[in-house]
Amino acid sequence: MLVIESWVINDDSPVPVSSAVVPEALQSRIDSGQLETWLTSSSGRSVAVVTNTERAMVMLFEGEGDPGEHAVDLGAQGSSDGFVLSNGQDDEYPDEDTVPIVEAFRLVEHIVGTGCWPTDAHWAVDR
Repeated sequence: MLVIESWVINDDSPVPVSSAVVPEALQSRIDSGQLETWLTSSSGRSVAVVTNTERAMVMLFEGEGDPGEHAVDLGAQGSSDGFVLSNGQDDEYPDEDTVPIVEAFRLVEHIVGTGCWPTDAHWAVDR
């Protein structure tokens, strides 16, 4: 039996979001200064997006306590800062461990729509 996950943005509304509205919802949160977003699925998985408005760290977790996996930008050079968490912590990441913001939107939209990374995406398993 195929079970479709539903996803919610943790601190917005208990109403599930469709994959089609994910990019707009993420952009709206960024525009309002919310640079960290968590989405949780009905199966207990979660996606975290932390951005500096130009690049984003996108992480997928199978459940609580899972080290997860994160999107990577193979060959990217340098590092970027300004990844501000909701607790005020300001992080810097190697650019190889983040992706351009438009790519982050595409990745999260695909995960919410299908439950998995796009076949053309690159990610590192942190487990």
